[in-house]
Order: sequence, then C-alpha cells, then structure tokens
Amino acid sequence: MTALSLVIIICAAIAGLCWILSLITHEHSWVDRIWSIAPIIYLWVFAGKADFHNLRLNVMALLVTAWGLRLTFNFARKGGYSGMEDYRWEVLRNSMKKWQFALFNIFFISIYQNILIMLIALPAWNAYQHQGKKFGPWDLFFSIGFIALLIGETVADQQQWNFQQEKRGIKEAGITPKVNFLQTGSFKYSRHPNYFYEQAQWWVLFFIGADSAGSFLQWTLVGPVLLTILFMGSTNFTEKLSLAKYPEYADYQRSTSAVIPFVSKKRNV
Repeated sequence: MTALSLVIIICAAIAGLCWILSLITHEHSWVDRIWSIAPIIYLWVFAGKADFHNLRLNVMALLVTAWGLRLTFNFARKGGYSGMEDYRWEVLRNSMKKWQFALFNIFFISIYQNILIMLIALPAWNAYQHQGKKFGPWDLFFSIGFIALLIGETVADQQQWNFQQEKRGIKEAGITPKVNFLQTGSFKYSRHPNYFYEQAQWWVLFFIGADSAGSFLQWTLVGPVLLTILFMGSTNFTEKLSLAKYPEYADYQRSTSAVIPFVSKKRNV
C-alpha cells in the first residue's frame, strides 16, 4: 500500500468515526478534537514509509508534532476533551432546520473538514516523492520560520488564556470587567494573531514540500488555500458573534487588523 493510499484510508476512517460519534453524543466537536492529532499521524506515515531515512520528512513530521502537541494542550486546558462543544456549532445548529444541519454535519463538519486536515498535511507527499533532493538551506530557513510562527501562536494563545482566566476571576468576585476582550500584547496588532500564525505555519509546510519538488506550482497548494478560506469564514462568523455581544468591539475592528498583524492606531481602551 502506498503512503498516500494509507493516509486517505485513515482520513476516511476518522471522518466516519467523527460522524458516528456526533450522532451518538449529539454534539459536534469531534473534528475539533482530532484536528491537532490527525496531521501528526499523516506526517509520520510518510516519514515511516521512507523508513525514517529522509531528513526532510523527519523534520516536517517533528515540526507538525510540535504544532500538534501545543494545540492539543491549549485545546485540552479549555475543556475541549471534556465533552464541551464549540459554541459556534450550537449557534449554527439553531439557525438551521434539523435536516439542514444533519447534512451540514455529514458533508462539512465530518467529511470536508477531515479532507482539509489531510490536505494541509500533503506537502509531505511532495517531499516523499522527491526524496532524492537533499535537505538544504531553504529547508532550514522554512523550518526556522515554522518554529518562529509556532512560538508566536503559543504566546498569543497564552495571552488570551491569561486574560480569560483573569476575566473569569473578576466575574466570580461579582465585579463587572472593565475590558471584555483582549486588546493588548499580540492582540494590539491583530484581532486574531493566533489565526495568522496558525495559517502561516501550514503555508510554510507547503513551501518545504514544494521546494523539494523544485517548484511552488504543486497541487498540494490546495491545502493551505482552502485552510485560509476556512479561516476567513470562521473569522467573519466569530466577529459577528463578538460584535453582537460587545458593541464596543466595533471600535476594535476599526483600529486593528483582523488577522495580519500591523501597528495599531491609537484608541481608547
């Protein structure tokens, strides 16, 4: 069995399992729980099929493993593995008829998202097919870039975690928070810096795989492109919910980039 065939089979099995579990538990965050784990499996399948003799594939697998461990930890501490469902699924579920959401669950949540998770890992297929090209300066450059972006996302998520914990403590003390959403640190330069770093890491992984093939014109480009489109939709949806909850969020939107960080204009916080 080829490496790609095995990855496709694993993806199909995970998609089917996510759908079945959503029917049993009546909640729809199963893909969210596998999001940080499946890419690690896919990358190590490619590295393993090369008998772990290809440095580029091994490095790509290690980078994605580091990414996955960080994301898994961040998801777990927010209660993601304790049966808590992403609040956005409930909003969507309530906005659709039962049969509409049932189809949405099958085709988008369970199937499409799992295919996307597989696609963003497929730059490893480029590297697998071009094992004759040695690990070079560009591989090192992109690997360092991946690590830098991973650190940036870690910092942004920690800042958000610290803010939310402090906000929760204030509310539990019976005090109304003066600030409802984070606007300092990384969030001074982007409303969603973690989204930026997340997408950028998968673009960098694509560059590593494409460089091994000697051209950036690779069909695996579809992975980071579709991921970016997904994040665009997710960002817009999240922003609408934030604006409905906090009218002052409009000022934040006017002063700060949505995703790509830049120096913010002065504003009253």
